[in-house]
Amino acid sequence: MDNPVKILIVDDDKNIRKTILAILLDEGFKVDLAASGREAIRKTQDSTYNVALLDIKLPDMEGTELLSKIRETAPKMRKVMVTGFTTQEKTPF
Repeated sequence: MDNPVKILIVDDDKNIRKTILAILLDEGFKVDLAASGREAIRKTQDSTYNVALLDIKLPDMEGTELLSKIRETAPKMRKVMVTGFTTQEKTPF
């Protein structure tokens, strides 16, 4: 890629961050990591990202709160919410 897409991975689980990092680097993306909401906010203030993968459960804030906060610092960045939690309740589509 001439101009690689820059992706921010926000997840408190180190193994998940490392796994997603390896996959995305293998595909030629430029990747940055954050382990908390506060760290992610700081990084979006200091750098520009094309995409952010945001964990719904973070140690310092809910992913939905982080989503709202980084809309202010990075309004054009695409944001994708992810979670490792499952629910027993099935939602019909």
